[in-house]
Amino acid sequence: QVQVVESGGGSVQPGGSLRLSCAASGSIVSIYAMGWYRQAPGKQRDLVATITSGGTSTYADSVKGRFTISRDNAKNTVYLQMNSLKPEDTAVYYCNADINARYSSSYYRIDNYWGQGTQVTVSS
Repeated sequence: QVQVVESGGGSVQPGGSLRLSCAASGSIVSIYAMGWYRQAPGKQRDLVATITSGGTSTYADSVKGRFTISRDNAKNTVYLQMNSLKPEDTAVYYCNADINARYSSSYYRIDNYWGQGTQVTVSS
């Protein structure tokens, strides 16, 4: 019913920038909070940033001042602009969203969705 797909990962040198995108598609009625998480090898998945449908954002302390989350509600898309990247930012980045989807003419349901992940590597 619903797909969440990330794009924009890649390899960059320290100090560089990348922009991640995450688009949701399918029988979507509305999207509530959207966010980005990351998971480095051998570590747990951690919150990077979130944004509400009204545009209020929160950030992990480790990325404040360097990363910016934004969203385009008309396109069901959330972005993560990453500047001044550091080697410790290397991880698989996952998109997450709370989506109200239509399953039939009279049945709607809110579920939490994850994307498949996109690799970000910061190395010289």
